[in-house]
Amino acid sequence: MVGNPFQATPCLCCTGGLSWSPLTRELPGPKRSVAMPGCQVTAPKTKRLCLKDSVCNTTYQTLENCSSAKTHPISLDHDARAKCLDAELAIRSSPLLHCKCRRRMRRQEHCLHIYWTVHSSLMHGYMNMETSPYKDPANKEPKKMDYSRLAALVSGDNTNHCLKATHICSMNKKCIRWRTAYASICTRKAETGATCNRHMCHKGLRHFFEKVHEDFTKRLLFCPCENEVCGERRRKAIVPECSFQESIKPNCLSLWHACVQDNICKSRLADFQHNCQPADAFPDGCSQHNHAACLQAYLGMIGTHMTPNYISNSSVAISLWCTCESSGNQKEECDQILGMFISNKCLSKCHVGCRPRWRFSISNTIQKNPSHPAVQIHICLPRYIF
Repeated sequence: MVGNPFQATPCLCCTGGLSWSPLTRELPGPKRSVAMPGCQVTAPKTKRLCLKDSVCNTTYQTLENCSSAKTHPISLDHDARAKCLDAELAIRSSPLLHCKCRRRMRRQEHCLHIYWTVHSSLMHGYMNMETSPYKDPANKEPKKMDYSRLAALVSGDNTNHCLKATHICSMNKKCIRWRTAYASICTRKAETGATCNRHMCHKGLRHFFEKVHEDFTKRLLFCPCENEVCGERRRKAIVPECSFQESIKPNCLSLWHACVQDNICKSRLADFQHNCQPADAFPDGCSQHNHAACLQAYLGMIGTHMTPNYISNSSVAISLWCTCESSGNQKEECDQILGMFISNKCLSKCHVGCRPRWRFSISNTIQKNPSHPAVQIHICLPRYIF
């Protein structure tokens, strides 16, 4: 039995750090600004309506049951499907439809559960979504940290930028703490006899990219290389033996099905599709014209069922660890999933949208195996690294 989602909570859109979009429908009553942790709301009456409105309450509970049925092998009869459709139509007139989650927030999974309950209709068919569950994409220059100060203290060979980025990370308490944490988990053999505990490894990677400032994480993952020694360090940054590779490549459809069962993975994938959506009609190759948001969304995919990575130490080619062989009549859908990374023009042209203070490095390495195409991603990095 699904519990009352409004019971003992101040406001559904305030619970877990959800916030109102500017598109939120206005509700009647006096307006005044209210300061509330993790929530931006202009009408306190909204909270009271959420608590007292039995129609909104019932609609949400119906959607929660429908959402659960869609992600599990549960067949719905005609009446149940009709109720789900009615609830999906009813929620469109509710402010709940415009609630979104913030990145790096507490109780993120709870927030995303609410989002996907309200937006369960987006899961019809293979995922090709145009909306991200996260608000405020990365369109501002990150707040400056002490990276440049620490970089000035590092001496040695400046041709291996990945090694230098590792040394600089080790000089920052937060960076070395969370990097050591995921490295320890991802290299530890599981009690079951498997190579590692992939679930915990992915969780550790997500914590690293969520808790450590981008000044450090982007340089560890996107460091430019001039030789294979540097390229191998870059490829192994996420401990791919545990987080990325398997002894046998799974079908990409299997990765997708696992992803949509998990709210974190599903949300990161929706965010990636939204912010890295390619558009041939535009010179920058991106429908959103925000390359910083695309790179941020790419980082968000690391530590999920659909973790991408460099496929070799001699190029900057990016791909998923999966194949579309033996896909049968779903070959087209499988190719679409794999193509999100290996043929994404938006991702490959990220350098076009760089700000003046940034420069780009481009690898002209041509992959030796043409049967496995992979996107050549151009990474934007601050000038002071080089």
